Amino acid sequence: MPGSLEGRKAIVTGASSGIGEATVEALVREGAVVSAGARRRDRLEALAERVGTEAVHAHAVDVTDEAAARSFVEDSAAEMDGLDVLINNAGVMLLGPVTGADVEHWQRMINVNLLGLLYCTHAALPVMGEGGGGHIVNVSSVAGRTANMGSAVYNMTKFGVVAFSEALRQEVLDANIRVTCVEPGFVATELQGHNEHPMVVQMIDKMREDLGDGVLQASDIADAIVYTLSRPPHVAINEVLVRPTKQRR
Repeated sequence: MPGSLEGRKAIVTGASSGIGEATVEALVREGAVVSAGARRRDRLEALAERVGTEAVHAHAVDVTDEAAARSFVEDSAAEMDGLDVLINNAGVMLLGPVTGADVEHWQRMINVNLLGLLYCTHAALPVMGEGGGGHIVNVSSVAGRTANMGSAVYNMTKFGVVAFSEALRQEVLDANIRVTCVEPGFVATELQGHNEHPMVVQMIDKMREDLGDGVLQASDIADAIVYTLSRPPHVAINEVLVRPTKQRR
């Protein structure tokens, strides 16, 4: 029986782990062909081998490099003979107080969370337009809806993704391009492990302890993404907020 995304051609950024990796797996299960992009080629090749090398094309790319991001999107579309779906999932979460912060952390978050998403979207829009339409999924966060002390710059980038997604939706609807912003709550991925500030580590550990077995898995978010992509053409799910049942904010 054909999957719900049979024949779709998709690009996923940040595909070497976490939500991106799980999304690639979910897309392939539903019949899509996927171009998986991330910096860690070895992880991508292992993913392609596990899921099926005919269905997954691995591309090592740094989306913060505008030329590299554009080439990745254009080469992927040429390789797959079209582009129906772009999932802007690549992201960095480096939390901590603004006072005394390492500004290189700010630059990394802005470059990946905002500019990387913009570069890939900018390259994908004309390709989708020429193909008669498509679907762009931007992975934001619950941090794009609720700001908290210690995550000000991360909040800024994720609020930006939410705002950009809504403005883009209005711009491209006549081109038959749907836009969805997905906002996960606490998900068990590598993302939290990049933080070293004692206050942040303590906060993350406390939340993980409070949620217990109720922490979201990457596959939960992948399932939500597949659901939005599989709706009929006249249905656009523009925003999806997914929290663990016991997550308060």
